[in-house]
Amino acid sequence: MTTLLSPEIDTVGELTARCDRCGAAAKLEVEVSSGGELAFCGHHANRYDADILRIGSKIRLEEGFVWAGK
Repeated sequence: MTTLLSPEIDTVGELTARCDRCGAAAKLEVEVSSGGELAFCGHHANRYDADILRIGSKIRLEEGFVWAGK
């Protein structure tokens, strides 16, 4: 049997990164389980919410951002 762990989700005041898909201001940053980090704007964070939950070990959300994966 395989046990899936949910990533740790934290809220931070402000993110300074840019979205890795389109360059807009990031609303979510994710530490990838296999190493590295990705940043997403609100649109892309919500579009890829299931994938982010699957690959992430730690997720940081900008305060006030409502994420579909939470």
